Amino acid sequence: MGICRDINTEAMQLPNKGGTRAALFVYAVAGIDTMAFISNGVSLVTYFYGYMNFSLTKSATTVTNFMGTAFLLSLFGAYLSDTYFSRFKTCVLFGIIQVLGYALLAVQAHFSQLRPFPCKDVPSSQNNQCESADRGQLAILYGGVYLIALGNSGVKAALPSLGADQFDEKDPKDAAILSSYFNWLLFCITIGAMLGVTFLVWISDNQGWDWSFGVCCVAVGLAILLLTMGKQFYRYNVPNGSPLMRISQVFVAAFRNRNLPLPQTKEVLHQIKGREPEIGAEILQRTDQFKFLDRASILRTNQEASTSSAHGPWSLCTISQVEETKIVVRMLPIILSTVFMNTCMAQLQTFTIQQSITMNRKIQNFEIPGPSIPVIPQLFQLFLIPVYDRIFVPIARKFTGIPSGIRQLQRIGIGLVLSTVSMAVAAVVESHRKSVSIKHNMVDSANPLPMSVFWLGYQFVIFAMAEIFTVVGLLDFFYAESTSGMKSLSMAISWSSLALGYFTSSVVVSVINKVSGGWLANNNLNRDKLDYFYWLLAGASVVNFGFYLLCASWYKYKKPELNQEDDISDKKAKGKIEACVV
Repeated sequence: MGICRDINTEAMQLPNKGGTRAALFVYAVAGIDTMAFISNGVSLVTYFYGYMNFSLTKSATTVTNFMGTAFLLSLFGAYLSDTYFSRFKTCVLFGIIQVLGYALLAVQAHFSQLRPFPCKDVPSSQNNQCESADRGQLAILYGGVYLIALGNSGVKAALPSLGADQFDEKDPKDAAILSSYFNWLLFCITIGAMLGVTFLVWISDNQGWDWSFGVCCVAVGLAILLLTMGKQFYRYNVPNGSPLMRISQVFVAAFRNRNLPLPQTKEVLHQIKGREPEIGAEILQRTDQFKFLDRASILRTNQEASTSSAHGPWSLCTISQVEETKIVVRMLPIILSTVFMNTCMAQLQTFTIQQSITMNRKIQNFEIPGPSIPVIPQLFQLFLIPVYDRIFVPIARKFTGIPSGIRQLQRIGIGLVLSTVSMAVAAVVESHRKSVSIKHNMVDSANPLPMSVFWLGYQFVIFAMAEIFTVVGLLDFFYAESTSGMKSLSMAISWSSLALGYFTSSVVVSVINKVSGGWLANNNLNRDKLDYFYWLLAGASVVNFGFYLLCASWYKYKKPELNQEDDISDKKAKGKIEACVV
């Protein structure tokens, strides 16, 4: 990261707070937290099935619900962060909750009395002899699992925003490197995910689940301690009240004023007076979309603007508050158009692992564990993220003049295209895998096929690129477009795409399986029609991309209101971006 050499001396001085030094703590915590969370996401199904005597179906459903809940609850963590706590306090509080969850599962895994007696090795027809977990055992299990989900959700909502807060969007140097922050955040998350699906999966397989949960407990605890060590370097956000409350006030005020004529000029609308009316507030220009919401800020003709506050926030809102609401409404179609990509990702995370079990997973004398297969796309991401940030972005910046190389919505769109290609490649690879099983008369064989598991790398590398574009693009987009009082909420909205993707995954499989007459009903991939399923997802992804194009072309970026001094500063900054970032 270069530093401007031709800006005035005052701008050259390093601030006491924030910057890359402060973001380093966030990078480390994000990696450690992901390591613990992902390791359980890919292998908890084994614990539920082998240790808690759940059926395979119930085990898979429980894991899916756990992952989806963790992402969806980030909305609750964001609400607390934006309304009552700072992002730092939210991370610490929810991190402690997560530690308690891991500790509870570690205790249950260690003491056999807290788990049902393991199933005996009996024929499947006599599986009813397996002892089911009692209410107390289930209470401990679900208590631990959903404490982890709750704790992780708050960290997910607040931690990315805490790191981004360390860079001032109004500073040309910081604004130019803000998108790079999200790239390197994903880089650290990828490292953590790799450690989770290799190191922690190995511990659970070879040392026991009590050790695995215990390591997660200690690791997350140390991560929270590390986060507090950087406290003196952080810039802190000041909670501005609930953004959900402000949005509700706009809708209620607009409804109350529904009989008033729409204003033609902004002079009859209520706006914040002054440049800095309150800490963290932003003054936004009026936009033409969703004009019906403008009624929430209409000043009565027989009243002075100074007395308009007598009506209260549920009857009169500022233009900026109305525009903040419009931003959220405009964001919703964007997030909905990315849900299907995450549904496709869920299929790769489940069916691809089942595919890998039927294939040759040996590297000389070492056999790759099935749950560790996701390390393949993570390795590609580890290589591709620096290439994107250090090669693609500088080249694109020279042509576009945009600090991030391309706009966030363009980046998301490229990711959706790559996701579609990945599904098509997955269908081709699966067709080849089935042909190998037929060629060698191994359709009903439990032995691995004479086909390397690295054939799955083709679809993985393409989807890894898709994630680099779409996931980071979403985080950057929602952070940049949201107002200062709803940064955590915007992060939670982007994570909710993953939640909806996980929740709809099982629904998609069930519906397609029923409508198709049983493409995936044989419990044998060599007889199932997984390739047809992948082709269907690829076709649906094309339709989804068309929907995204409509949403992206319709979206209007927010417009902060600038005074003359700000306008001059911004014009100067545009000419200095090249000198600031290399």
